[in-house]
Amino acid sequence: MSASATPPLFDAVVRIDRMPASGRDLTVSLDEPTRAALAELLKLSAIDSFEATLMVAPLRGGLRAQGRLVADIVQPSVVTFEPVGQHVDEAIDRVFLPEAQAHKPTPGSEIFVDLEDEDFPDHIDGPEVDLSALLIETLALAIDPYPRLPGEGLDSLGVHLGDEPSGPFAALKKLKKSTDIDR
Repeated sequence: MSASATPPLFDAVVRIDRMPASGRDLTVSLDEPTRAALAELLKLSAIDSFEATLMVAPLRGGLRAQGRLVADIVQPSVVTFEPVGQHVDEAIDRVFLPEAQAHKPTPGSEIFVDLEDEDFPDHIDGPEVDLSALLIETLALAIDPYPRLPGEGLDSLGVHLGDEPSGPFAALKKLKKSTDIDR
């Protein structure tokens, strides 16, 4: 998580060089203006609550952040645009390591990637890590992409698709049948 041009929405910076060997706890609780700004960033109607508790511990020159993010969000239904609430409760386990300068691959060299392995660690530059991007990413990935109220569907709107096939190929089939009769 490298530094960006825009300042983070909230402060969750941890300095690796000042961290005790046993690690430290980090609690992030967002106030109303910050939740509103985050909701706008994620294109949500509202974020009613946002609480994150992390245990951050040093690991091989970097750090490991483990904990939980709990949030309540509101977004419009994809069917009726009515507000739909969602409770998010996500576990967090991420490793941040300094980039190894000695092991950079040369252009054209082969790199082995094990797709069954755990996630690759995030690379950090400098003595501090801003965990706000990690928390925002965790929330963004937990959002239901197609929210709707229970029992909501096209039938509840009075839209019936019927059993007859539709689409361009169905129209071509009808056209073919009409030209077969003319011969």
